[in-house]
Amino acid sequence: MSSPDPQVRAARNHSTPSALRGPVVAVTGAASGVGALLTARLAASEEIKQVIAIDERRGECAEAQWHILDVRDPAIAEKLRGADVVVHLALDLDLETDAAARTAYNVRGTQTVLTAAAAVGVHRVVLCTSAMVYGALPDNELPLSEDAELRATAEATGVGDLLEIERLARRAPRAHPGLNVTVVRPAVLVGGTDTALTRYFESPRLLVVAGSRPAWQFCHVEDLCSALEYAVLEKVDGELAVGCDGWLEQEEVEELSGIRRMELPSAVALGAAARLHRIGLTPSPAGDLAYTMHPWVISGSRLHDAGWRAQWTNEEVLAELLEEVSGRHTVAGRRLGRKDATAAGAAGATVALLGAAAVVRRARKARRRI
Repeated sequence: MSSPDPQVRAARNHSTPSALRGPVVAVTGAASGVGALLTARLAASEEIKQVIAIDERRGECAEAQWHILDVRDPAIAEKLRGADVVVHLALDLDLETDAAARTAYNVRGTQTVLTAAAAVGVHRVVLCTSAMVYGALPDNELPLSEDAELRATAEATGVGDLLEIERLARRAPRAHPGLNVTVVRPAVLVGGTDTALTRYFESPRLLVVAGSRPAWQFCHVEDLCSALEYAVLEKVDGELAVGCDGWLEQEEVEELSGIRRMELPSAVALGAAARLHRIGLTPSPAGDLAYTMHPWVISGSRLHDAGWRAQWTNEEVLAELLEEVSGRHTVAGRRLGRKDATAAGAAGATVALLGAAAVVRRARKARRRI
């Protein structure tokens, strides 16, 4: 039987729904957070043929094909068979998670996914880290380009894991020829998230370290999902920074939020943060403070050049963040109940670190009574 005329084949292809011509995409960490939002977005897209959802529990997207397993399980390779693209979002960046357990999960999971994807012929893996990998340093340019050196250290929550994931991303194409890796680095992520940086806005006063020059840039989860979809559809590749256009100075943040500042000397702020974390009273190490002191704003030029635009402004994302954290009480990154917050306030806890001093005093008194 002769093959159809090329013009007939072209006409058939043109009339075929775009979803039938689009990629099969696997998403890890698909049951919650960014993974759940992206899974739903891709499942509704006419440019995506099929979505394979992978997590340790089933999510709500009925249109996806679900597989329930730990991403560290080598059996994930068979679940990825037939996928064109994998978006790996199964990361644990919870402030309360044991640091060693968190690293074991994040690094081993990424290693397993990259190896499994290469083994079954997946041609692209999209990883999501954070713009925090550039580091928050006083001499950072405003804004940083995607090609800027990654100068972060492992001193902030989860950043050591993200730097290791970045290293795995650079090494993977050499270890697995034919595998392309795209890394997406969002700014301060907002929208159902809980990080040391979002908790900064739960304090009764905004801590400002004397002599620092904070610059705030946010990324709404909807914009992150939009950028991830761009990467999935291969509209852009490489290392991609994503966030709102521009940034807010600390004075603008204070004016928009209505939260006053409390300024502390650097030695006092960093020393107190280190001590509180060392004795286990706060989840955030002193390294987290750098990201509220120095700029780490990114340009997002690669996505812009590809035609992507953020749908949210920094002002809009900050407003949503303030609404999300309304009613929460945090000192030095540690959540307090209403009763504790009132007691801390009576003790003079007007800022995160100063408020934490009241917590320390109460803890010491409790230990002496035991």
